[in-house]
Amino acid sequence: MEFDVNKIICYLAVILFSTKALGMFTRKLGLPQVAGMVIAGLLIGPAIFSQLPGSFNGIIAPTEIEMDVLKTFSQIGVILILFSSGLETDLKDLKTSGFASSMIALAGVIVPLIMGTLGTALFMGGISETFNNTSKLLNALFVGCILTATSVGITVETLREIGKLNTKLGTTILSAAIIDDVMGIIVLSIISSLNGSSSPVITLLKAAGFFVFSIGLGILLRILFKWFFIKYPHKRRTGIFALSVCFFYAFCAEHFFGIAAITGAYMAGVMLSGLSDTKFVDKKILVNGYMIFSPIFFAYIGISADFSRFKLSDIWFALVFVFIGIIAKILACGSVAKLVKFKLKDSAAVGCGMIARGEVALAVYSTASWLIYFDDKGNLLGIDPLFATIMLIITTSVLCPILLKILLKDSKEDKQLNIKPEDYVSVEAGKENRPVLTENT
Repeated sequence: MEFDVNKIICYLAVILFSTKALGMFTRKLGLPQVAGMVIAGLLIGPAIFSQLPGSFNGIIAPTEIEMDVLKTFSQIGVILILFSSGLETDLKDLKTSGFASSMIALAGVIVPLIMGTLGTALFMGGISETFNNTSKLLNALFVGCILTATSVGITVETLREIGKLNTKLGTTILSAAIIDDVMGIIVLSIISSLNGSSSPVITLLKAAGFFVFSIGLGILLRILFKWFFIKYPHKRRTGIFALSVCFFYAFCAEHFFGIAAITGAYMAGVMLSGLSDTKFVDKKILVNGYMIFSPIFFAYIGISADFSRFKLSDIWFALVFVFIGIIAKILACGSVAKLVKFKLKDSAAVGCGMIARGEVALAVYSTASWLIYFDDKGNLLGIDPLFATIMLIITTSVLCPILLKILLKDSKEDKQLNIKPEDYVSVEAGKENRPVLTENT
């Protein structure tokens, strides 16, 4: 079946306009733009209108082949998002972030994963039935994996506003969030590859093999790009070459190692991070990604959503999902912070600073959504957490700054660290700011 290129061009016009308009609106409300972009996809596509009486299926009602084209654009978008996140992850910061941040991040991944998996199992016939059914178990693990993500953009803005960004508390939260992302992506890769085609041992060996491959090749690439950045500083060609590395890593991860393509993109970014022209490359990637491909990715999630099987129980699940997503991060990260000698109020602030979710949670959903299983009659066997994920993003984006301001309002100023505002790279979508520590930090 052929498709009309003009229709795709028209779809892109509608998607780009609606995602930006809704993104600006949600940002005015103090919410991440990514939430508005997903909602835009829901409003322009058939997800909602196809469930209403009448023949109107939305402004965009793509055929199957047209959806494949949009899906291709969206996959490029999520790859660019993770590549940019990798570029903004400084290796020196990971090395020197310390025991405290690492343990906080580890707890912030393990506890939400376990609680999310068990909570989801209760909605799929119980823990025993879920764990005895491979398809349901993978579905539950997938939902739990979404809860491991942390989007620290809202936290950064709040800490900066109350003068705590450059303190010991602020840098601990930021470092833990960075490590949390790394661990969460690794967990996603392992879970998404446990599809019954190979044993868990083989899966883990493949994952280990990929990281050996990516780091080994990455060392050579860092040497090459270090020379290239010095010889050709601030040239567009450096961004093009870096982008080719991103796509190569993404391809190798999924094709040869069975690891999620976004993991390859993230590792490519990490391998090129911290170099003299990394910020310039990241800026170029952001312009291309967030101008075209990333909005299509977020809109595609909404456009492709299927609410035909939506039930009242899905609302109850979403409420439980949001509750677990919040309480798991606060308890896990806050408890570890207290164990590593933070004061009680500061420990609670660490936990609250880790609850925010954003584009990484949506990236996890998009990457492993095929783990949502159906029976031969098309009935949903497990849980589709899209609605719950959108609720989580909106709720935590509102709650995170409120809790931080309450906890840190009257606390004494900590010793300021030598981190300058310009050392932070702003990511437009979702108002995200991630630390990129310079040589002088």
